[in-house]
Amino acid sequence: MLLRTGNGAGRRSLMVAIGAILMRGSAIASDAEYEHDAIGYTTATPRNAVSRLQQRIEAGDASLSYDEDGSGWLRSVLRELGVYESSQMLVYSKTSLQRSRIGPETPRAIYFNDDVYVGFCRNGTVLEVTAADPELGAVFYSLDQQERHRPVLTRQIDNCIACHASSAHTDGVPGHVVRSVYADASGLPILSAGSFHIDHTSPIEQRWGGWYVTGTHGDQKHLGNLIARNEKQPAEFLSENLNVTDVSNRFNADGYLTPHSDIVALMVFEHQTAMHNALTQANYATKRALWDERVLDEAFGDSPETLRESTIRRIDNAAESVVECLLFSGEAKLIAPIQGTSGFAESFAAKGPRDPDGRSLRDLDLTTRLFKYPCSYLIYSEAFEALHETVKSRVSARLLEVLSGEDDDKKYSHLSSADLVAILEILRETKEGLPEDWREPPTANGK
Repeated sequence: MLLRTGNGAGRRSLMVAIGAILMRGSAIASDAEYEHDAIGYTTATPRNAVSRLQQRIEAGDASLSYDEDGSGWLRSVLRELGVYESSQMLVYSKTSLQRSRIGPETPRAIYFNDDVYVGFCRNGTVLEVTAADPELGAVFYSLDQQERHRPVLTRQIDNCIACHASSAHTDGVPGHVVRSVYADASGLPILSAGSFHIDHTSPIEQRWGGWYVTGTHGDQKHLGNLIARNEKQPAEFLSENLNVTDVSNRFNADGYLTPHSDIVALMVFEHQTAMHNALTQANYATKRALWDERVLDEAFGDSPETLRESTIRRIDNAAESVVECLLFSGEAKLIAPIQGTSGFAESFAAKGPRDPDGRSLRDLDLTTRLFKYPCSYLIYSEAFEALHETVKSRVSARLLEVLSGEDDDKKYSHLSSADLVAILEILRETKEGLPEDWREPPTANGK
């Protein structure tokens, strides 16, 4: 595109002015991505499962009940949000808001479904609730653990965003953080020994440090159920910490809804948080790119009908990251079967939807990989549907290219011809709103 700006000095002056305009879209103090004018995270009105629950409470259409057994509002919140108790996971590292309440004898419980995460500490002052907001990404709430007539889910920003929107943990967008650390006998992480950010690509031997893990996994070693003794040799893969089906001898489990910290729930959780973060990153990157594009159009008097190549590249890169996560690119291979203890696997898979042959993207494999048909079930989620149309159309196009066998990139080589055809067929039967070109017969090539 030609820039008709006169002489060199004029061009330089114009570029300085454009730079100033672009900078106005960023947060002045922190330059945080989430405070850019295209996003407005802290001032925007959330619209998610948790905000809808609060609206129902205020309208008198929902009521929460308070249990005196120490769980407070927990059971009621899970019920109203549609979260299974079998999703319970227990983390004993002091790596979250109520760290003083957390340790090997009093782990923090986390529960989740496709859209929300609920954190509970025994004797905690609040329930911690996080929503995967379709537009904003992770939005954080607290609910005081005190009985009252009409409880309030209060949005939290400052207490959460420092960790949950950092470049180190979430690439600067409000997101979910899953870490594996070497926790000592008090639950403090031995940071000098290192730590790992966990998703479905993480090797099993790096996972679950600071977490209890119940379930069987054959000869595969992991860091769960481990108390680190010293920083020079923090990990000892003792048989007593592996293939554990009952952790009630390690702490008093009576204060929790179940005695489980299910290995399958942990693995699904790790994928889901990564997928939610990828969707948020794509949405933010696209909105920022289009905001910058509009500023340049106004500065140069260009038509908004076409996008600059640089803008297209930014959106394409964002879309590709979503497709990689959707299709489990780089997923760590399992070398032995995985089996949980809480019944989470069964309740998770039962949620469907299913195609006429009974297949679902929620069908678990748990032998060589997490899912039988490796395409994320979050493709049905509000977060996916709310992707800006510019990037969502590119995600759909790239996904079809891969599933139809037109793309032989090595990062998708883990998908066999049968995998591609099955995923394509399942999506055609169960995913609403697919573009018209998805309705063609499958043509996946062998690999």
